[in-house]
Amino acid sequence: MPLVAGVDSSTQSCKVVIVDADTGAVVRSGRASHPDGTEVNPAHWWTALKAAIDEAGGLADVAAISVGGQQHGMVLLDADGRVLRDALLWNDTRSAPEAAEIIEEFGAQFLATATGSVPVASFTSTKLRWVSNHEPHIAAQVAAVCLPHDWLTWRLAGYGPAEDSQYGPDLTALRTDASDASGTGYFDAAEFKYVDSILEFALGKVPVLPEVVSPGEFAHQPNPENRITTVGIAGGAGDNAAAGFGLGAKTGDVVVSLGTSGTVFAVSQAQTADPRGVIAGFSAVSFDSLPLVCTLNAARLLDSFSELLSVSHDELSALALTAKSGSDGVVLIPYFEGERTPNLPDAQGSLHGLTLATNTRSNLARAAIEGMLCGLADGLSALTLAGVDCKKVILVGGAAASKAVQTVAAEVFGVPIEVPAPGEYVAIGAARQAAWALSGRLPIWDVPTLAALDANPKPQVLASYKKVQENLF
Repeated sequence: MPLVAGVDSSTQSCKVVIVDADTGAVVRSGRASHPDGTEVNPAHWWTALKAAIDEAGGLADVAAISVGGQQHGMVLLDADGRVLRDALLWNDTRSAPEAAEIIEEFGAQFLATATGSVPVASFTSTKLRWVSNHEPHIAAQVAAVCLPHDWLTWRLAGYGPAEDSQYGPDLTALRTDASDASGTGYFDAAEFKYVDSILEFALGKVPVLPEVVSPGEFAHQPNPENRITTVGIAGGAGDNAAAGFGLGAKTGDVVVSLGTSGTVFAVSQAQTADPRGVIAGFSAVSFDSLPLVCTLNAARLLDSFSELLSVSHDELSALALTAKSGSDGVVLIPYFEGERTPNLPDAQGSLHGLTLATNTRSNLARAAIEGMLCGLADGLSALTLAGVDCKKVILVGGAAASKAVQTVAAEVFGVPIEVPAPGEYVAIGAARQAAWALSGRLPIWDVPTLAALDANPKPQVLASYKKVQENLF
């Protein structure tokens, strides 16, 4: 029974799971917090990773490890392997004007074809351009650019500044995988190579970049001399790709994640190239693609309506289930924070169809859930129109446990709904990648199910939503 370790270095914290490589069962785990903010010194991630490993019981009996991490974050290194400035994270939007500069320079069609995506402020390419524009003294010192999980993998392998590492600042030892590289805005997943022209424009030069490791391979082989860890280190992954891998998502599965924002992504054999910028053409942990659509409004809507109606989340769910499907014609347009899909940054949320008869607590509760999921259905529609197959929706996130959310999802999406049991699926996906590299074969692990619902399409719900949406926008 070999053990493998998986890491989820997210915006908020670092989670480590130690997993049975044969079954995927979690044996033990550890966690450490990250500081808040949209820019963070990577040293905090390294401290948290070591603390989480210690809390998980260490790696002495572990055979391999892999790091999943937040996508897009920009880590800049000088020639001595030192971090030049705090890492700008995915949620730092100051580089929105730079995203526009890149699109103006290359055109949306070229960028979508060359990199799979049209860049937005979260992408690494835009952050490099921002540094070039606003901190040229920093840009001039940049010798290498990597992402959060790349940097942590490098440190685990014993590299870093000479005074703080075993093997010193060998920048050529940086490694990544296609899933994380595909979120930079300067990687061509189809050709498995970086796009130098975009880097030249963004930073004014082509720095050292992490070597992209193929799926199922080690980034760093086991090393009995390494004082940090002697185990093999797999290539790592971006967080959405690692989560999909941990969930066992395959072609025909679409993952709908209900977090602060919402994501809709699928494992697909076909690559997308959307010049509108609605679909981000990322890569999966496997050799497949991972087309992804992001919405800005998801679980926070339920927080807001729970507060409005002075009920708990469980009570909101029960209240919603006492209303009829379609909420008696009450429709919520859920653009409380503007919206990205569709691209309506200045839009606001609104309620429609209220009469004295329909203005009830139960209709408001159900309309909130229907509006949230109809907004995510726009993301699913974008994927299916691009040729992505959808036979099942895997519903994840804290709100997925709601009975009303599950019921409405089966109505709005019109396909079977599967809700996995709560778990650290990014870290589990990283562990599965480590097991793959260790054994040379892709492990098949069972994913426990919390709920499963048959498709129960209610097209009038989505039709009412679309009618209001189209009249407004």
